Amino acid sequence: MEEKSTAQIDHHFDIKAETFSQWAHKAVDWIINYLENMNRYPVLSSVAPGDIRSKLPAMPPEQEESFEKIFNDFEKIIIPGITHWNHPRFFAYFSITGAYPGVIAEMLSAALNVNAMLWKTSPSATELEEVTLNWLRQMLGLPETFDAIINDTASVGSLCAMAAAREYAGLHIREKGMAGLPALTIYTSNQAHSSIEKGAIILGIGKDNVRKININDRFEMRTELLTAAIEKDIAAGKKPICIIGTIGTTSTTSIDPIERIADICEHYNLWFHIDAAYGGAAAILPEYRSIFSGWQRADSIIVNPHKWLFTPIDCSVLFCRKPEVLKAAFSLIPEYLRTREDDAVKNFMDYGVALGRRFRSLKLWMIIRALGTFKIQHVIREHIAFAGKLRKMIELHPNFELLAPTPFSTLVFRFAKSGLDQDRLNQLNQELLDAVNATGEVFLSHTVLNSKFTIRLAIGNIKTTWVDVERAWEILQQKADELNN
Repeated sequence: MEEKSTAQIDHHFDIKAETFSQWAHKAVDWIINYLENMNRYPVLSSVAPGDIRSKLPAMPPEQEESFEKIFNDFEKIIIPGITHWNHPRFFAYFSITGAYPGVIAEMLSAALNVNAMLWKTSPSATELEEVTLNWLRQMLGLPETFDAIINDTASVGSLCAMAAAREYAGLHIREKGMAGLPALTIYTSNQAHSSIEKGAIILGIGKDNVRKININDRFEMRTELLTAAIEKDIAAGKKPICIIGTIGTTSTTSIDPIERIADICEHYNLWFHIDAAYGGAAAILPEYRSIFSGWQRADSIIVNPHKWLFTPIDCSVLFCRKPEVLKAAFSLIPEYLRTREDDAVKNFMDYGVALGRRFRSLKLWMIIRALGTFKIQHVIREHIAFAGKLRKMIELHPNFELLAPTPFSTLVFRFAKSGLDQDRLNQLNQELLDAVNATGEVFLSHTVLNSKFTIRLAIGNIKTTWVDVERAWEILQQKADELNN
């Protein structure tokens, strides 16, 4: 590689301010056009594996390239390989929204380039996170006993909660490790998110010590089986440390019996963690608070603003009723990170895995301020109403059936024409899902329930209207008819 002489190098190493201004304005215009004209894009990218990579150079450029060329490649190469999560007809997994206020906040956050690890490294980043999460706590109806921290995802938040549970068990693992200790056990529903098992692997607890408790016909954890599993482990000399309940499971959005689980945790002195990453947002609605009865008794709770609170990914909130235990699990302060203010402030690096932390609270703060609680409530109510309306239409259709309750805004159903065996129905539903997604108009996902291939339709984007939901149902019926003939 031929080196460029020092005389040839422009010592204004970053791009010039005028260039930034030109292309930043173009980028903002592009973003507005993109978000306002989503329906011109197929929701699901149709590129084949390797297509994008094949269009990009194998080696980095030696010389600087013009932003015109870079932006052109963004539009011509990158965009075709994007699945449009911000699309109002994205109904797969759990719908998410990067609403305008959050997009603005991300731009400002990138410019500030803050590392929010210590109060001293940017006091506003720490104090805004404290204030914003206190607002969110009030919006959700949680008591003042809960502190909170923003992580990237619920997977990391649940990992931190399980680490706190391990610390709470009083086994001195932080100092001595786990050698010589009895096996630690964690309990959750067999519908729980896979991140629970992953967290157990990372923490050295092991997959085999995650007890997946069976469920009832509403996909809720059976607490009599939970108690029996705990007793069996205690009798075998194992050490139970944590129960994880879910409000809004990934497959069906089922709700575990939170009050009863809280009773069991108190009886055995176990840490109680709740995964409400998706469903937790519904607690903003006063009329839905009864669904969350007992969650104030949990030791920790996950709620993801990037799922159903219109905040650009990533932003996951871990509420904790025993923050001192969470801090004890993670705090490790080398001399170079000590500051004079340590005794008077919160340093968020002490409450989780990451030392470096993005300024995530800025986007949640802007979302809450720009939309307001009433508008957020209105949109969530609308999504739930859309799901209820579609549920009735599915119930009335002779060739479709619902496979789970619909407590929030996610529907779980399948094509189920009579006279066909299970294998054939599973094959037809896979083909139906593929045919629907191939239209490019909508994107749905699936799960498997009781050996039945099941279609999921999750409503959650701030721009989704009833027209979008109705169109998804029209396509489902049309493609089902085509496959059935």
